Amino acid sequence: MKEYYYDKLLNIKTRGDQQGFNKSMHYHRYEPTPYSALEELFRHYGIRHDDHIVDFGSGKGRLNFYLHYFYDVRVVGVEMNEDLYDEALQNQKRYVKKTRKDKIQFVCCLAEEYEISSFDNRFYFFNPFSIQVFRRVVNNILRSLERNPREIELVLYYPSEDYIYFLEQDTAFELQKEVILPHVYEHNQNERFLIYRLAL
Repeated sequence: MKEYYYDKLLNIKTRGDQQGFNKSMHYHRYEPTPYSALEELFRHYGIRHDDHIVDFGSGKGRLNFYLHYFYDVRVVGVEMNEDLYDEALQNQKRYVKKTRKDKIQFVCCLAEEYEISSFDNRFYFFNPFSIQVFRRVVNNILRSLERNPREIELVLYYPSEDYIYFLEQDTAFELQKEVILPHVYEHNQNERFLIYRLAL
């Protein structure tokens, strides 16, 4: 019900999963974060107006439009699949037509090739790729801090054990918050968000 309601509110089409498989075993299939999960996350996790958010594996752009609509923040969606990228651009046209505003950008490239902006400070991952790619992306984020020191947060939905182990053993990121999704976490303990912070 919420999937239909929010897509209609935002004038976008993000329902449905990707058919088939990616050519690379390092990249996982598209699946949008449920709107009910986004509601729960942002009940417990604050976004500031001046945050710059990057969604790795953004697919059709659901998170991007949701964040922009409700929090008026800058959001970049990074998507390697050209078909999903094209669908995100079509969604963007429909969204802008309805809202008359736009701080959303989509980039079609591999996640590890995305150049981290000196303003990017919040990074969202819905288990989009293998630990090898995740390591490279996090290392790119850390290198960007050398150029422009700032507080960074990573938001992981449905976090893999590999991601958690890497962050906690090999980086200075610290777990700040866990947001458990009620009614589904009891049946699947991956149904949660983990927020990691690297402070100045």
